[in-house]
Amino acid sequence: MANYRRGRINDEMQKELAQILREVKDPRVSSAFISVTGTDVAPDLKFAKVYYSVLTGDKKEIAKGLKSSAGFIRGQLARRMNLRMTPELSFYEDNSIAYGAHISKILSGIEISEDDGEDGTPDGEE
Repeated sequence: MANYRRGRINDEMQKELAQILREVKDPRVSSAFISVTGTDVAPDLKFAKVYYSVLTGDKKEIAKGLKSSAGFIRGQLARRMNLRMTPELSFYEDNSIAYGAHISKILSGIEISEDDGEDGTPDGEE
């Protein structure tokens, strides 16, 4: 299968999964704000890795909730996407959003004074 087709399937699956996760009735999943950060479909379309991020809530319980509702999510995905074979889903936590927020907080805390020279030393010192 062409690599560009897998990329299109990954993008479409990510969009559909974001909508499907809002419809899941499991309280472990519905009470948490879950962002689907990416998907990676195997070349034979039998398996798919779903990367998600959660900022609040018990991460272990959310992982259990996603694992238990994987069948429902897969069924909804089969109805919405026109694929010959709907892949089995496995969920992996992605900490990149939390890590990015942490780095942003660190960078916003840095103060740059006006008297610093271009070489990093204060003016007048050499």
